[in-house]
Amino acid sequence: MRLVAVFGSARSAVHTPQYREAYAWGRAVAQAGFGVVTGGYNGSMEAVSHGAKEAGGLVVGVTAPPLFPTRKGPNAHVDLEIPAPTLLTRIERLLDVAVGYLVLPGGVGTLTELMAAWNVAMIAHMHGQPYRPVGVHASWMELLRPRLEIAPEHLELLSVLESLEDVERFLGRLPG
Repeated sequence: MRLVAVFGSARSAVHTPQYREAYAWGRAVAQAGFGVVTGGYNGSMEAVSHGAKEAGGLVVGVTAPPLFPTRKGPNAHVDLEIPAPTLLTRIERLLDVAVGYLVLPGGVGTLTELMAAWNVAMIAHMHGQPYRPVGVHASWMELLRPRLEIAPEHLELLSVLESLEDVERFLGRLPG
């Protein structure tokens, strides 16, 4: 099964707009015929997992028990847990197993995942190789405006997602 990695906040509370949006993105991923892979814990990761699971999708969680010893395992919607020993191993596994990446709002951890996915795409593009598409929630764009050495052509590697319809179009363009 092809997987889409969805990155997002562990702090999104149930019944908030951010949680509902993550749930809708998870449903959209499963309805497009993909499974989801997330960090496997709470917040947006749980919402994505819940939405995907209810739509009949496979849910994979790449957890990091050594980093988060107080978390009691993956969220209830995870079908397959893949534990990682370190943060970098966790991110590498999330990137490796997915055919594309979606990035919801989040904090430093989500930003780290976005930067890693974007950098991998940029390096592949620089070498003329195909790259895995990166779809980012529009809220990230204020932070990612061209500054320092971020050139407009680097920004063009990101698909800006302003609506659920944008997410669905993005998923429709992913490799089969």
